[in-house]
Amino acid sequence: MKTFTAFCGDRQIPGGLEGARSWVAAQGESGLLCFEDQSGKQVDFNWREPVKVSTGPGRPKLGVVSREVSLLPRHWEWLEAQPNGASAAIRRLVDQARALPGEKERQGRVAAGRFLTAMAGNLPGYEEATRALYAGDLEKFVSQMAGWPEDIREYAGRLAAG
Repeated sequence: MKTFTAFCGDRQIPGGLEGARSWVAAQGESGLLCFEDQSGKQVDFNWREPVKVSTGPGRPKLGVVSREVSLLPRHWEWLEAQPNGASAAIRRLVDQARALPGEKERQGRVAAGRFLTAMAGNLPGYEEATRALYAGDLEKFVSQMAGWPEDIREYAGRLAAG
């Protein structure tokens, strides 16, 4: 299940999406930014409507999302020869890749990098912090963020930890 964190300026709004909705009702949406916790991607919501996190087309109870994949003919031939079909084979391959050692940490670094680009790009030490983040030097990453606003430091650290 997707979870979200909202910021107004350099302060985190407590309570996830419901907290953000209350904030917007009381303060307005000026300066409010929301981030998907799993990916660090910035997301926009229409706060005038009830907030719905959609899974898109497909089988909603299973969270199936239909997308297009471009492959060469040899890839399609291999997939079609797999037991249970192409979709099942792709799901198995993705699950195997997600289980590789270090994958969770890599995804955490990518998510933290996305968040930092939006929230910390103008803060002192940003470039050094992101270099340390992608190098896997979490000690240096944390030290480079030392003078940053507390909520940004803490959320970036949580994302980076995966």
